[in-house]
Amino acid sequence: MKAKILVVDDEADLQLLIKQKFRRQIREGEYEFIFAENGFQALSTLVQHPDVDMVLTDINMPEMDGLTLLVRLGEASPMLKSVIVSAYGDMQNIRTAMNRGAFDFLTKPIDFRDLELTMEKTLRYVTQLKETVKAVRENDILRMYVDSSVLQFMTQEEFERSLMSSENIEGTVVFMDMCGFTAISEREKPDRVVKLINKYFDVMVKEIIAQGGLVDKFMGDAVMAVFRGEYHLDRAIESSLSVRNHINGFKEELSEGDYYPKVSIGINSGEMVSGNIGSETLKRLDYTVIGDSVNVAQRLQSVAQPGQVVVQESAYECIKEAFRCNLIGEVNLKNKSDSVRIYEVLE
Repeated sequence: MKAKILVVDDEADLQLLIKQKFRRQIREGEYEFIFAENGFQALSTLVQHPDVDMVLTDINMPEMDGLTLLVRLGEASPMLKSVIVSAYGDMQNIRTAMNRGAFDFLTKPIDFRDLELTMEKTLRYVTQLKETVKAVRENDILRMYVDSSVLQFMTQEEFERSLMSSENIEGTVVFMDMCGFTAISEREKPDRVVKLINKYFDVMVKEIIAQGGLVDKFMGDAVMAVFRGEYHLDRAIESSLSVRNHINGFKEELSEGDYYPKVSIGINSGEMVSGNIGSETLKRLDYTVIGDSVNVAQRLQSVAQPGQVVVQESAYECIKEAFRCNLIGEVNLKNKSDSVRIYEVLE
């Protein structure tokens, strides 16, 4: 898909340089460049080209400078991201530009390799924003965490209707809990506790996202994640094993000795209800999944020992040829009349 880039600069030779340095991308249809000499021209050009993905702009220009343009762009199009390319690279200009919404700041003379990498990074971010907008409309993400600028692209009616929609889905739920962390939170300084739990959450989030999962919520020192789509159970297990192995490698020096963190994980697949749960009156809704499949996943986590990834027998039958598992035995889960046979996934 072609990316459209607006270059705003009053230097006449910059157009030629841009066209020369990116001639391959232009020829192959990766990039399309349009040009303006100042902020006023840029705003007029954007009216004619509303599909511009990013802006490269100088600071010092006649009629309207780049810093003023940043403010106007933020008002006109929250989705549009801008990169400053200027000879004025002092800290004051950099701070002003970033405070006014610049995505990045490059200094002249232009390092075109650095510019290319910055453009790629910016365009990836813009693509993610567009996908987020699409996902919001399709009711596929946690709307309570969507940036407000994204929501400007939905009508109020669309948003309210999507908030209240619900559906039955087939998926896998994972609960990951840090073992023994409550005791640490009672002994260590608050800032140390927060840094540690954020460190572990960061590992969990990265591995969940890497396998196409969604972080449903953070609960104390635990994370709940949902996997949907093809091979959702396999991807959930891959994610969980990566989290366990990564956290097993940590060693923390605390005030009362060394701490070797462990995570206990429960995984369960099945049908569940997906929708916004909460109070409409307070306008506090949490896009989540509920149902027996979710409850069982949490209860499996509660019986898992430190370092264990636990599934019940029905999941084991689905994965036994792909993962090495070990029978733990029969356990009684809360609100279940019959005992359940559970397995530990080893690798």
